Amino acid sequence: MKNLSVKNVVAIGIGAAIFVILDRFASIPTGFPNTNLATTYAFLALFALIYGPLVGFSVGFIGHALNDFTMYGTPWWSWILCSALFGLVIGFAGKYFKIKNGDFGVKKIITFNVLQVIANYVIWAAIAPTLDILIYSEPANKVYFQGLLSATLDWISVAILGTILIKAYAATRVKNNSLRKE
Repeated sequence: MKNLSVKNVVAIGIGAAIFVILDRFASIPTGFPNTNLATTYAFLALFALIYGPLVGFSVGFIGHALNDFTMYGTPWWSWILCSALFGLVIGFAGKYFKIKNGDFGVKKIITFNVLQVIANYVIWAAIAPTLDILIYSEPANKVYFQGLLSATLDWISVAILGTILIKAYAATRVKNNSLRKE
């Protein structure tokens, strides 16, 4: 894995730790079991766009697994995998958005949010509940409702907080061709 530089390993470690902290202390319960308004996916989207799909996948997987182990004592593998998939999908999109170049204007914001809404619904409303049924024999009506609720809450979190974080990060970067020789 040539993309696994020291910088990426450090990003995975820091990202996973922040994922756990955000999931533990910055999530708002919905009243439906194990379903929260999470800030973790806004942060995961930022990290995945900055560092790419491998880091996005790893932060989602390790962060969610560590949170499940420390919070519940048992990992919920279907949802851990889906957190990793979200990081992977957004990480692959990073090549298009190029936020490291300081460009995250209106067109890219809209495109990013269309992508993340689709990713959230495919991952959380379809893949996660299906895996819950296949792996854990969970009741379909419960997990599909839970998945739909999670997808909706996560896209809202990413649309608001994620867009703000990504825009703020891009604003700290020097735009390509912004300097000229005098």
